[in-house]
Amino acid sequence: MAVPPSTYPRRLLPLFLGLFQGALLLFFALFVTYDEPSAQAEDTNLVANQVYSTFPFFQDIQVMLVVGLGLLLTFLPRYGFSALTHNFLLLSFSMQWALVLQGLLHHFHHGQIHLDLHKLLISEFAAVTVLISVGAILGRASPCQLLIVATCEIPTYLASEWVIVTCLGVLDVGGTITIHVFSCYFGLGVSKALFRATQQPLHPKETPTTSSDLMSLVGTLILWVFWPSFVAVLCQPGDAQHRAILNTLLAMSASAITTVVASSLLERDGKLSPGHLQNGSLAGGVAIGVVADMAMPPVAALALGSLSAVVCVLGFRFLTPLLGRKLTLHDQCGIHNLHGLPGILGAAASVVAVLVASKDTSGSQPSQLSPVGGNASEVVEGQWGGRGVGGQALCQAAGLAVAIGASLLAGLLTGAALRLPCLARPPERLCFDDSLYFKIQDQAESPGPDSSAEEGALALKEQV
Repeated sequence: MAVPPSTYPRRLLPLFLGLFQGALLLFFALFVTYDEPSAQAEDTNLVANQVYSTFPFFQDIQVMLVVGLGLLLTFLPRYGFSALTHNFLLLSFSMQWALVLQGLLHHFHHGQIHLDLHKLLISEFAAVTVLISVGAILGRASPCQLLIVATCEIPTYLASEWVIVTCLGVLDVGGTITIHVFSCYFGLGVSKALFRATQQPLHPKETPTTSSDLMSLVGTLILWVFWPSFVAVLCQPGDAQHRAILNTLLAMSASAITTVVASSLLERDGKLSPGHLQNGSLAGGVAIGVVADMAMPPVAALALGSLSAVVCVLGFRFLTPLLGRKLTLHDQCGIHNLHGLPGILGAAASVVAVLVASKDTSGSQPSQLSPVGGNASEVVEGQWGGRGVGGQALCQAAGLAVAIGASLLAGLLTGAALRLPCLARPPERLCFDDSLYFKIQDQAESPGPDSSAEEGALALKEQV
C-alpha cells in the first residue's frame, strides 16, 4: 500500500535514525571493545584515578548539554517540547557519530577501537558544535534537516580541529576557537544558504512569553554553574586545571554583572532584557576558554568577562538587526552574539596573552591532556613548542582564520543540501509549533483532525 504524501516526511525520521542505529550496532559488534583488565596494581590504580578525576567533570557537562542548553532553547513559547527533544536527540546522534569517526581516524589499531571514558568525552565535545550551530535555524527546520546538519558538521569539525590543534599547534583548552567560533559560523553559513536572500519576517509564535523566558533563564543558570567543568576538564590536573576553574569563574561572574549594567543602559526605561541576561551572562565562559589555563593575573579574567558581555549585548541590540537587514542573515538564537563575537574576542586575547608572556616563566606555558578533538598529544615542551612567542601568536590568529573560513564554507554547502524537497522544511505558518511533531494533549493547541494531511502536503510542496 502506498504511503500517503502527508505521512512521508514523518516516516523519514524513524527510517533515518533506524538505519543509523542499526549500522552503529554492527560497527560496534565488529570493531569496538574495551581494554583488557590489568593485573598490575599500578595500572588498576591509574585507571581508577582517571575515572574518579574525569567522571565528575563528565557528569557536569552532561547536565550542561542535556538540561541547561535544552532549557535555554525553550524561549520560544510553543516550541518547548521540540527544543528539548531535538537538542537531546542531536546530542545522542552526534556523540555516536563522532565516536565512530574519531575511532576510525585516530584510535583504530589492529582492527579494533578500544573505548574509554576519555574518548566518550571527546566525542561529546564534537557534539557540542552541532547543538550550537542548529540554534541559527531553530524552529524553522525539520528534525531530518537537523540530523543532516549533524551528519555533515561532525566530520568537518574533526578535520578543522586537526588542522588547528595538531598542525598549527593552537592552544585552546576550552574550545573557544575550535568549538564556539567554528560552530557559530557553520550555523550562520547553513542559515544563509537555507534561507538564501529571503527576509524572514517576525513569526507570531516567535515572540517569547514570561513563562518561556523564565524557563530559558533557568537553563542559563544551570549552564553558568557548570561551565567551569566544560573549560577545565581537558586541562592537565594540578595548577593548570586550578587556574582554568578560577579564571572561568571570575570571567563569568564579571560577565553576569556587566550584562545587567549594559542591558539596563541600553533600554530606554532602564529595565533589563531577558534575552540579554540569558546570553550575556554566559559570554565570559566562551571568551575565557582559550586562555583559561594560562598564567595571567586575575584582573585579566575579569576584564575579558566584562568585555565579552558588552560585545554580546551590543550584538543583540545593534548587530543582529543590521545583519538581518543588510545580509538577510537569520540567526534565531543569536549564536553570533553568544559564541561568535566572544569567541573572536577570546582568540584575540590569546594572541595578546602569548605576546606578553615572559620567556623565562614556565607557568605561562599552558598544558592539556589532549586536544579538544581527541588526538593523543604530549604536554607542550619548550618555549611554545619551539616556535617562540611570535610564532605562537601567529598560530593563534591563523587558527581563528581557519575556524571561520572552514566553517562558513562547509555551512554554506550543508545549507544548500538542506533545500532538498524530501527533507520537508516546515511551512512558514507551522514554524515554531510543537503540534507539527508531537501529540499535544491540550486540544486548544492541537491541530484539527484534518490538519495533519494539510501540513504534510504543505511541507512537501513548499519551495524552500
